[in-house]
Amino acid sequence: MEWARATEGDRATEGDRMPVDPSNGGSGRILVCDDTAQIRQLIRVNLELEGYEVVEAADGQEALGILEDPTQPLPDVITVDALMPRRDGWWTVSMIRSDPRLEHIPIVMVTASVQSHHRAQAEQSEVDAFVAKPFDPDELLALIAVLAMGGRV
Repeated sequence: MEWARATEGDRATEGDRMPVDPSNGGSGRILVCDDTAQIRQLIRVNLELEGYEVVEAADGQEALGILEDPTQPLPDVITVDALMPRRDGWWTVSMIRSDPRLEHIPIVMVTASVQSHHRAQAEQSEVDAFVAKPFDPDELLALIAVLAMGGRV
């Protein structure tokens, strides 16, 4: 994990969120947005082993469609790649942060794009954490667990 910013408020009490039971390991819903199927699978498998429900999106446009579907519960945490076709991670984060129904959801940017201006852009776009690829799956799981329980990183 390269950096993380403190988040405001108790995210665990937001409406439309599934309760997280820390005594049961991970639980809750995670949206994984990455254009690389292998990365989505790596994150999904590790999260599912910890008890999370995982929803996948191949780009920001697909992720936003999932988030706007009123029949689906909102995720507890979103992971998003920075560089994707159609709608990239920067657009996706901007759209989420501008929507009052979604703005409270913690976002972890998981990306190979680790140039200093991308880190600065991620911080300005109010992502909760920035994780560089390649990443340690255990560190990513620990970060997601803290955010899913309403914690700060």
